Amino acid sequence: MLDISELSRESGFSPSKLRYYEEVGLIQSVGRRGLKRLYEDEVKTRISLISLAQTAGFSLGEIKETMGSEGRPDLDRTVLAAKADAIDVRIKELTALRDGLRHVMNCTAENHLDCPRFQRIIRVAMTKKQGGAKRSQKKPVNGRPD
Repeated sequence: MLDISELSRESGFSPSKLRYYEEVGLIQSVGRRGLKRLYEDEVKTRISLISLAQTAGFSLGEIKETMGSEGRPDLDRTVLAAKADAIDVRIKELTALRDGLRHVMNCTAENHLDCPRFQRIIRVAMTKKQGGAKRSQKKPVNGRPD
């Protein structure tokens, strides 16, 4: 058994984040030692899965949907494929951005605003920002952001 301080130290997650994960049903304590919550050692695996899923871009709500009652993930392969496809799109966008920045860095135009490629980068960035604002309005779990 780990108390919340030990779990926090071992996992790198703050006690407040661990309490929040418990509040929204992502992890469960099994009792208390004094005022401190106690967790089974297996909760570290569950926290690692939560961290991995967040890194992949899943919201806490989506993560909660994939967690089975025994703490084992119940992963929908079509959802995973869609997330992997979204990551591929993001990688392409970031690669284009990196290449554009390198061009601007080495551009011989006297003023970057005179460079046609830089103008195209600016237009694409504005278009992405306008489209991204509409897509990124996710519902937080329990009224809190991820």
